[in-house]
Amino acid sequence: MLEEFKKFIMRGNVIDMAVGIVMGAAFGGIVNSFVNDVLMPPIGVLLGGIDFSNLFLLIKKGATPGPYLTLAQAQEAGAVTLNYGVFINTIISFLIIAAAIFVVIRFLNQLKKKEEVPPPSTKECPFCFTVIPIKATRCPNCTTELANK
Repeated sequence: MLEEFKKFIMRGNVIDMAVGIVMGAAFGGIVNSFVNDVLMPPIGVLLGGIDFSNLFLLIKKGATPGPYLTLAQAQEAGAVTLNYGVFINTIISFLIIAAAIFVVIRFLNQLKKKEEVPPPSTKECPFCFTVIPIKATRCPNCTTELANK
């Protein structure tokens, strides 16, 4: 059983998948940092100084009474909040990741198109093995009539 498990783990597909998951997690961290630290502050300034990560609705007050100026203060007090600002940040992160993946897949598809082999323009006569045009109905070498398929 241990030998089967070792064989399974060492297969290329499993290792490739593991590398992809690790790289995806690292990429997700980069995108989250980009959204939270680079993209959202200027958007917040343009919208009048709004910090999206601190947008929340208070559902129930915590042990210490409010008002809570930040989400961290509300969470420290044990308040129940609806964190729609964090949700907006998450949506923006998702859209950036989706766009980045789309660009990578589009690039890979273009590479595949370049690698595609054009359809053949010649064929081989099955009788004399001479290379002839694909549309030929008779071999010019041995004069055998060929079926066009």
